[in-house]
Amino acid sequence: MNLFWADSDNGFWIFLLLIVIGGAAAIASGRALAKTWSPAWAIVPSMIVLSAAVRFLHFALYQEELLSLQYYVVTLVILLAAAFAGYRSMRASQMATQYSWAFQKSGLSWRSR
Repeated sequence: MNLFWADSDNGFWIFLLLIVIGGAAAIASGRALAKTWSPAWAIVPSMIVLSAAVRFLHFALYQEELLSLQYYVVTLVILLAAAFAGYRSMRASQMATQYSWAFQKSGLSWRSR
């Protein structure tokens, strides 16, 4: 049994495809939460729901196991990382734009001028 994807002929490619799609949605969600100046903890509930949706796609499209806690947690961790990266990227841009006299963007963060 593989830790990340189902043991099937195309398990790795299915996992990769749906994680790319889910990861793009997670990044967009993180950026949207940052754009509305929401707190970082708001990422967690939205990624719990998005992870369930990605797991449902695995089940509905590729007949993988729906209620697998192991695969759900792996998907959740990956999507949380993607959402947090999108959140930090947008927040760094906001800080550098809103307070351009005090901060400049530095990767996924900001620093003083």
